[in-house]
Amino acid sequence: MKFVDEFRDAAVIGKAVEEIRRLADSGRHYRFMEVCGGHTHAIYRFGLKDLLPENIELIHGPGCPVCVLPMGRIDDGLAIAQEAGVIFTAFGDMMRVPGTHGSPLEHKARGVDVRIVYSPADALRLAELNPDRHVMFFAIGFETTAPSTALTLMRAKARGIRNFSVFCNHVTIIPGIRAILDSPDMRIDAFLGPGHVSTVIGCRPYEWIARNEHKPIVVSGFEPLDILQSVLMLLRQLGAGEARVENQYKRVTPWEGNRAALRAIGEVFELRNYFEWRGMGFISQSALRVRDSYADWDAERLFSVPGIRVTDPKAAQCGEVLKGVLKPAQCKLFGNECTPEHPVGALMVSSEGSCAAYHNYEHRKSLTNIAVPAVKGES
Repeated sequence: MKFVDEFRDAAVIGKAVEEIRRLADSGRHYRFMEVCGGHTHAIYRFGLKDLLPENIELIHGPGCPVCVLPMGRIDDGLAIAQEAGVIFTAFGDMMRVPGTHGSPLEHKARGVDVRIVYSPADALRLAELNPDRHVMFFAIGFETTAPSTALTLMRAKARGIRNFSVFCNHVTIIPGIRAILDSPDMRIDAFLGPGHVSTVIGCRPYEWIARNEHKPIVVSGFEPLDILQSVLMLLRQLGAGEARVENQYKRVTPWEGNRAALRAIGEVFELRNYFEWRGMGFISQSALRVRDSYADWDAERLFSVPGIRVTDPKAAQCGEVLKGVLKPAQCKLFGNECTPEHPVGALMVSSEGSCAAYHNYEHRKSLTNIAVPAVKGES
């Protein structure tokens, strides 16, 4: 399969690993943060961590939108779901995320009309098919999914569909990275930039990281060779004393981003002054809200939203894991009270959550479906 098979080629992967080990300074400890949760899952799924030298440490960042959503926002959305005549719709990865009084799936079991959709367009279609009901779409995601929500709201307005609204929880990646860099207990040498987000916003928005923070960043794809090539590019920059933005994912990500998608986001959304991130507090201009011109389709204006603020269970350490301060297994609840079958925190639920990735894949000690040749000097 083109753009998959060639990025899982065992011989090429072996050469990349050999080059990484040659370039890595044995007297230095490297800390690379992969911002995107998709990278975290690929790293564990393919056993890439075990191929890297021990002095290259991969730190898991906050790049999972379900994971960074505070419990109070889930409670707010579910409060709307309990209004008479409302159909609550959301992506499947939201269904088991716990709120204070249970997940959306548990609310469905109690009789609340909760439905999984595969796109906001599905939710809009549901509204057309149920004119006597109000369909609320629980929108979530970084800039990756914001264009589809924006286009759906534009379509709802154009068609005059009034029984549809969006509860907007779209967050923006740049302020999240800035908050990580401002954290006093975090030491990062370089970043693997988020490939999916970058297909929309491009690479230019990361230039301040290199310019002001002197940290290299390489926008990376998600196949094994993508990630290994990106690590190589970071090592070369650090070895040369450079800090630049590079685009490893050129086959998908344009440097300037997707201008049509950005126009749609700008048409429908504006930045919020502040938005709370799980475990990271309120971050300035880190989320989107629906513009006044689309107020008739904004669930936060159409319904009474409690504005609940809830802290995670005291024993859960989701915030520390999200910021990369702790590894998933260092959380007190990991693998005991908190498992994929019985999650306490969102990081164990989401398909991009670092705790779920660690739990599902950490015991695999070799690449899945890939026989990696021995590196020179090894038996």
